[in-house]
Amino acid sequence: MDVYLPIANLSVNGLWIVALGALTGVLSGLFGVGGGFLTTPLLIFYGIPPTVAAASASTQVTGASVSGVVAHSKRKGVDYRMGTVMVAGGVIGAGIGALLFRFFRSIGQIDVVINALYVVLLGSIGLLMAKESVQVLRGTVGKQAARRRHHPLVANLPWRWRFYGSGLYISPLAPALVGVVVGILTMLMGVGGGFILVPAMLYILGMSANVVVGTSLYNILFVTIATTIMHSVTTRAVDIVLVALLLIGSVTGAQFGSQLAVRAKPEILRLVLAAIVLLIAFRMLLGLFYQPDEIYTVYPL
Repeated sequence: MDVYLPIANLSVNGLWIVALGALTGVLSGLFGVGGGFLTTPLLIFYGIPPTVAAASASTQVTGASVSGVVAHSKRKGVDYRMGTVMVAGGVIGAGIGALLFRFFRSIGQIDVVINALYVVLLGSIGLLMAKESVQVLRGTVGKQAARRRHHPLVANLPWRWRFYGSGLYISPLAPALVGVVVGILTMLMGVGGGFILVPAMLYILGMSANVVVGTSLYNILFVTIATTIMHSVTTRAVDIVLVALLLIGSVTGAQFGSQLAVRAKPEILRLVLAAIVLLIAFRMLLGLFYQPDEIYTVYPL
């Protein structure tokens, strides 16, 4: 079933795009990530221009996150106060990311920047997650790891608030700064930012594991809404037909993923996610050195 994408200016197999959306939806509900870290690279591998892939993926992540937040909210797995502070930081970060996106696009380097960010961030995070997952499965991580609290730098920040859902008494500056970083990455890479947000919430903020996934999706939901609006106004790279196809699969997939998350072992889930992240990073690294079939291309303005 061929479908024409007006912004990307090419035809795609609609069923393949729907299947891709379903896969990222499952990841959204299963791991608490938006799925954009997988959607954007796979769209690029399929032949979608990186600018259109990044802008459209961030829009698709919104739909997948709605479904995931509803599912986790029913289990009281969302810290709304913590999530709202992160959203405030994320909106600011999205504005900064929009300026960076336009700058790199104006000098013709946005494709290289997107690919390089994926290689560096996904590669480093994937290695860290894989290392810890293997240690947990082997039983080499002591009891001290189970009692991990927030980072010492977080403890020294002023103006502490109580976040009852997470069981924390910390400064709102810490989650706000995390939100700013995630907002910038969401704008530049088309990701929900969950692959950075979840580890940051666990190891920097020290949040309780039972609210991390739901709170991550809550943050991703509103930050991706902001980035979608900014992309539509500034870059005009959102392909609504592509987004619609992705959403058809992702909303259903997120519900299925959230059900699997309750039954699966967290250590196994982290190891699987680490393997997926490393595979994507390796493929993106190879793409930086491949010579394209068409050296000169024309992107939509």
